[in-house]
Amino acid sequence: LWEAARAVSRPRLRGLAVEVAARAGWRDIVLPARETAALRAIAAQVRHRRTVYAEWGFAPVAGGLGVAALFCGPSGAGKTMAAEVLARELELDLFRIDLSRVVSKYIGETEKNLASVFDAAEDGGAILLFDEADALFGKRSEVKDARDRYANIEVAYLLQQVEAYDGVVIMATNFRQNLDDAFTRRLDFLVDFPFPEAEYRLRLWRAHFPPRTPLASDVDLETVAERYRLAGGNIRNAALAAAYLAAANGQMITSEHIRGAIRREHQKMGRLLDDRP
Repeated sequence: LWEAARAVSRPRLRGLAVEVAARAGWRDIVLPARETAALRAIAAQVRHRRTVYAEWGFAPVAGGLGVAALFCGPSGAGKTMAAEVLARELELDLFRIDLSRVVSKYIGETEKNLASVFDAAEDGGAILLFDEADALFGKRSEVKDARDRYANIEVAYLLQQVEAYDGVVIMATNFRQNLDDAFTRRLDFLVDFPFPEAEYRLRLWRAHFPPRTPLASDVDLETVAERYRLAGGNIRNAALAAAYLAAANGQMITSEHIRGAIRREHQKMGRLLDDRP
């Protein structure tokens, strides 16, 4: 019955947001204990909110069933993967809000589009992921003209929608300082995704090479993790690129393949790489 209900609600949301396949599980995400505990607390609150609100009588105090969380941290730190983990754990659909479909230059259209998103999500209890949330939840400014006034109205309206939604809303941003203070006060959870230290980079490298991966004897992942400061997303890209380089040469994955893939990631980020052995 639950799967059928989700299937009915998906078509409405697909026209307004991008469906994200929730493939990642708890074993796939590599975070410090504090951040992992925060994610598990989010899952626990969603799973047991009916008990606390309805059976234990907390509804008048809490105000609503919804859960709002902010994931902040550098690009590639695992914010989207964490949303996938929660969706898979809670058996909920995950939809990323496409700002190009929601934000409009015409007065009132953004609010109308947002109302459509939340109404469609309410039917199936989907998790809504606002990527680059600072673009929508930016700080309200001093009103100098009509444009400022309507921009502030948009932020206020969005805050009301988040509070009224009975499902899960996750906002992800690289720039926490750009968010409106009124918005952060309404959060149930705020999870900082730190740039991974060497210990966690090693775990990420190991996680992104499946057990059947043919690694050459000269590959020392501990040295790679210690030497190259890469976020989880970059490590994933580098591991996959190294695999393709080795497959194209008909070889096992060597340290040279990994260095070449890391060099490519640094080039994409506009950084120089000292890749001497």
